[in-house]
Amino acid sequence: MKLASLKGGRDGRLVVVSRDLTRAALAGDITPTLQAALDDWARIAPLLQALYEQVEADSTATFRFRERDCASPLPRAFQWADGSAYLNHVELVRKARGAEMPASFLSEPLIYQGGSDAFLGPRDPIFLHNAQHGLDLEAEIAVVTDDVPMGVGPVAARESILLVMLVNDITLRGLVPDEIAKGFGFFQSKPNSAFSPVAVTPDELGSAWDGGRLSRPLLSSIDGAPLGRPNAGADMIFDFGQLIAHAARTRPLSAGTIIGSGTVSNRGADGGPGLPIAKGGLGYSCLIEQRTVETLTEGAARTPFLKAGDVVRIEMLDDERHSIFGAIEQHVEAR
Repeated sequence: MKLASLKGGRDGRLVVVSRDLTRAALAGDITPTLQAALDDWARIAPLLQALYEQVEADSTATFRFRERDCASPLPRAFQWADGSAYLNHVELVRKARGAEMPASFLSEPLIYQGGSDAFLGPRDPIFLHNAQHGLDLEAEIAVVTDDVPMGVGPVAARESILLVMLVNDITLRGLVPDEIAKGFGFFQSKPNSAFSPVAVTPDELGSAWDGGRLSRPLLSSIDGAPLGRPNAGADMIFDFGQLIAHAARTRPLSAGTIIGSGTVSNRGADGGPGLPIAKGGLGYSCLIEQRTVETLTEGAARTPFLKAGDVVRIEMLDDERHSIFGAIEQHVEAR
């Protein structure tokens, strides 16, 4: 089943979307918003699934689905907690600011709590207030959970995953070092994130989904030039079950909680940080990785951070090259 929220009101209007993302049907007669569906998932999900099957069979009224009309599937959420499950990314980002990687990062997930009161839509602009802030994209996978009890184990936590999405976890790199130095975590360096037009139930992902990891390339580009195509299932040292269990270690999670994977990042064939696409590698899901590799291999970073006029695109395709979640495509605008 594929679900989206059309813009309108703070929480959008829930629609069921065809598998090929061309048509949609309003779900308002079942439930008005995605959050309302999540709050009563056991009862509502079968009704939405029945509507999805009618959409696929072309046996109910539909309209043309336009990704530009969408808010993020959850325009706002009770909780957005983002992990950092790819060790390659953690190592490179910490090298960029001259920080050592603690040994605990190998045995325990790293998670920060982001702002969830208002997400950007998948086609909304990214506003750049100050070029010195170092605007960067971060292409990631995210899951939406059911209610999760405190102390849940990693295996049981997998059963709480209701939906899967893509996310652009926007970061202001120039603000990160000072915030981290204060010892209280990210705040101003993490503005509003944007999610894919469509959220999908795990069964839509077929064999690419193993219950905790999504093993498909995550494609990102800037101004049409490929930036990265790493496989989201490779080099993910903590799966979503482990991330959810870590988040619920000392508190329960409410239905509608969003858990992010962190920036998808693959090591190179030689075990190193990997090569850019232009040099035959899988590239990177954020600019800070590419800049760090340039510094390590060439003595200085050459790739600039995002600037006004740039267009960021993040997408994942199936075996037939069809978009699974729709595309996050955002213009950078000066403000």
